[in-house]
Amino acid sequence: MPRERVVFVHGAGSFGAAAWPRQHGLALDYDCLFLKRHGYDAVAEPLPPDLEADIAILCDALDDGGHLVAHSAGAVPAMLAALRNPAKVHSLVLCEPAVFSLTRDLPATAAHRNLQQPLFDDAPLDIVPGVPTLVLTGGWEPLYEEVADFLVSTGAEHRQVGGNHRPQDTDAGRQAIREFLARGHRTGDS
Repeated sequence: MPRERVVFVHGAGSFGAAAWPRQHGLALDYDCLFLKRHGYDAVAEPLPPDLEADIAILCDALDDGGHLVAHSAGAVPAMLAALRNPAKVHSLVLCEPAVFSLTRDLPATAAHRNLQQPLFDDAPLDIVPGVPTLVLTGGWEPLYEEVADFLVSTGAEHRQVGGNHRPQDTDAGRQAIREFLARGHRTGDS
């Protein structure tokens, strides 16, 4: 029987398998793909973000369907891919998701956007996909806790597991991802 696919979507910085050092063991049970988003290269300077290219990369990687595990800015294309192709996305795991367009009017996000707006504009994410979702946060920054609380209000689960901006690298984060994936979520299941 084929193994379920899990697609890992990095944030800024490291990409591919290097961005997910504590999740390599999942490849024993799942068909794991550790992606490189558009514009990332081991040698060349990064290219400007291209959200549509990232979504296309994710949808191609999902093939007939699977789970998306995304970190920080990687949560934006992951959630948009789930919105556009809900039948392909069995579940979402979002680690410190930088989906600030969802919480733009809340205090911590508004302060962050006022400070950072000259540097970037958020992706146009205004609704949440209707797929089972786990949000992991590190408990260090109110901005990410605010996003997590918002996502919980839409039906997501939330686990604060420490680890600052990389909760997926803690033992509790690694275990939370493994347990959530083991439930075998599929779109439309209860």
